[in-house]
Amino acid sequence: MLMIEYKSMGWWYWLVTAGLLSYGVFGHFIGFLLAIGLTVVQLIHFIIREKGITAFPVQVRFWYLMLLMVALPGPLQWVYWIPTIGTWAQILVGYCAMARCVSLFPWNRDAPFSFALLQQTFLSRPVKGNIQQGFAGDK
Repeated sequence: MLMIEYKSMGWWYWLVTAGLLSYGVFGHFIGFLLAIGLTVVQLIHFIIREKGITAFPVQVRFWYLMLLMVALPGPLQWVYWIPTIGTWAQILVGYCAMARCVSLFPWNRDAPFSFALLQQTFLSRPVKGNIQQGFAGDK
């Protein structure tokens, strides 16, 4: 099921980022640098919009930026395939693996860490908004 959210500014950020990462993984290093730059812009935009750095959407973008930075050195550039594929999944079907990982941080969850929580986190259907909103409906 497609989840194209073209009315969302965040969706457009992710779409352009996915395009830049795709450009990078197909041999153009500048794509990685531009994706990092756009992610910094997106992070600043969401810090301002959410009025703080602890908001869940800000955390997701921060850790996404960290992943892009870790993958920048030459020997690690194969890692860019992970956010490239993941970002396309986010754009097309709304499945954001990074958001699901971030939702497992202790300060972002009420439930104890368990195998059942991992299953619920990674195997649940994509939801509009963020993964935490989807879990709120399960409580």
